[in-house]
Amino acid sequence: MTELSPNDKLILLQYAINKYEIEKVLIEKLKDILSQKEIERTLDTLIGTQKVRRIGPDVLQNNISHTGELQDLPDHLKSIVEKL
Repeated sequence: MTELSPNDKLILLQYAINKYEIEKVLIEKLKDILSQKEIERTLDTLIGTQKVRRIGPDVLQNNISHTGELQDLPDHLKSIVEKL
């Protein structure tokens, strides 16, 4: 698993949610990059800070209306997001 800062994890998850809104699919795609616990903790943070919202029981969505556009994707995360 890759060593990412907490901020990197937040950005990575937001971009992953942009690609895969279904939580189970999202977790499956990220399991080689982050542990299950890291994914859940980061999702909880994103939901708690209202950067991400739940739409139904298993669908996640970036809360663009609340937070504005996604942060710019740092270069070191671009290859990871492209591989998802």
